[in-house]
Amino acid sequence: MIGVVAVTSAGRQAAHTLTTQWPDARAYEGPAAEALPRAFEECDAIVCFLAVGATVRLIAPLLADKQHDPGIVCVDEALRYAVPVLGAHAGGANDLARRIQETLGAEPVITTASDAAGSVALDDFGADLGFRIEPGSDLAAVGAAILSGERVTLTADAQWPLPPLPPNVVRTEKPAPAGPAIIVTDRAGDKANYPERAVVYRPPTLIVGMGASRGVPAGEAGQLIDETLADLGVSPLSVRYIATADVKSDEQGLQAAAAERGWRIVTYPADRLAAVPVPNPSEVVRRAVGTPSVAEAAALATPPATLPAATPPATLPPETLPPATLPPAPLPPANPDATLIATKRSSAHATIAVARCRPRGRLALIGIGPGARDLMTPRAVAELRRAAVVVGLDSYLEQVADLLRPGTTVLASGLGAEQERAATAVAQAQAGRAVALIGSGDAGVYAMASPALELAGRDIDVTVVPGITAALAAAAVLGAPLGHDHVMISLSDLHTAWPVIERRIAAAADADLVTCFYNPASAKRDWQLRRALDLLSARRPPATPVGWVRDATRPGQSASLTTLRDFDAAQADMHTLVVVGSSRTRIQAGRMVTPRDYRWALEPQDNVSEVVP
Repeated sequence: MIGVVAVTSAGRQAAHTLTTQWPDARAYEGPAAEALPRAFEECDAIVCFLAVGATVRLIAPLLADKQHDPGIVCVDEALRYAVPVLGAHAGGANDLARRIQETLGAEPVITTASDAAGSVALDDFGADLGFRIEPGSDLAAVGAAILSGERVTLTADAQWPLPPLPPNVVRTEKPAPAGPAIIVTDRAGDKANYPERAVVYRPPTLIVGMGASRGVPAGEAGQLIDETLADLGVSPLSVRYIATADVKSDEQGLQAAAAERGWRIVTYPADRLAAVPVPNPSEVVRRAVGTPSVAEAAALATPPATLPAATPPATLPPETLPPATLPPAPLPPANPDATLIATKRSSAHATIAVARCRPRGRLALIGIGPGARDLMTPRAVAELRRAAVVVGLDSYLEQVADLLRPGTTVLASGLGAEQERAATAVAQAQAGRAVALIGSGDAGVYAMASPALELAGRDIDVTVVPGITAALAAAAVLGAPLGHDHVMISLSDLHTAWPVIERRIAAAADADLVTCFYNPASAKRDWQLRRALDLLSARRPPATPVGWVRDATRPGQSASLTTLRDFDAAQADMHTLVVVGSSRTRIQAGRMVTPRDYRWALEPQDNVSEVVP
């Protein structure tokens, strides 16, 4: 929840704008000295239409620490500036300031050094992967070293899909003895052996599987957990969750032990656990709960699809919905990423096993839109800045170069190397890296999503970021030619035989569909568009509207409207999209329009117009 505090007329008006447009915002009424403490207690973030000095004085007695305090942004009376004053990173105030800019137009005043340098803030580093910071880590010293260009070592037990880091952060097998160092490990180790200037991150690699007799004491369960993790030499901060059987979901001793350590409990039905191969099955356990193993099987079971992914999507603006996911395919019973590091061991009333999960690489398939920067989606920008490796056509990479963080590896290639680009991106993700593969328009429309997904397996996490296609951009320039059913056809016969393309054009003509032609002509292909227009002309009136747009939304954009009879195919090239209307398409006030052909029926019972197809 975002609290909004305002005391002046102008401030209250701006606050009303936020609370009406943001579903997660709530106004706190009354004097600031009363409203702000209430919001501080109840909200995750606060927007104050107050002076920075007044806000600081009011919140000073309330401050606890950066992990718990809400992010606070102050907005001036004239709505010129949005200033994060508390919780820039951990509290999300920097993102909140950017969100305010989108709604009110106030310019974010970002003062955190890592943001100014375009680098990753250490208190955010690995947060989307579930990393936890070891208490006592020297964030300030290591952060200052990174920003000052000092050599900083990065050591990790495994290859994680980390965000890009500046060139002065160097991967090594061991941390520099004197630091500064970044260490990613689930191994507890001896803190005395860490450099003095070090930040230690605990990745969520461990699954604790547990079984228990009815009424197991919380103290016994907790002691078994603590002793097992200590014997393994691993950090409790790296435990992702406790896993057990459904029949143990209400076991109070397990619940209390998990709650005491800040862990959630994940449960599985007995038949799911019974399908997981384990080293120590027991017929006694099978007769009791329906599965030959609880602790080992639960530690090794594939997590439910509803659990947060090990490598979730990049951080997005607060109002942006998370990327959509397909309904889960049938999951294998055993988690292919998990390996037991502690087989079953027991106390009087509980059993435990521990598995370690390897990290998975992540691949973002990104459509960067038709060309204009303001038509690139916020999600695409977020994923580009999250990726440590960006793969793409050289000309597309030039368009987004300013969005990439320092230290990003850029792998460029030329026209015609689509399959190689897809293979490179998938291989980089399979090596455990955070990868973005970019293409123009939408990633799934004549772009890179298809060849990449043909190669990608279950061993990597994939997200597809949609973009505005060339057809949509060109249609917007022409008017509304896609107002009813339409089809997109590429005229390039490089990968599709021309007889197949011709049959599709004929089918579109027979169906009277508005037809968008991608790749209409090139230096080596100058006859296909003429043939396509001949096929359409045989089934449509000569006066059928035709529109074409070259370099839609880019500098030098040009467009024109004509008819099927008068269109000169020589005007088209690879930068052109040609739209041929249906028999219903017309020119209205200089714009190409395909009517929806809906009838509007009045419902007498409620006197409300409804669209009836």
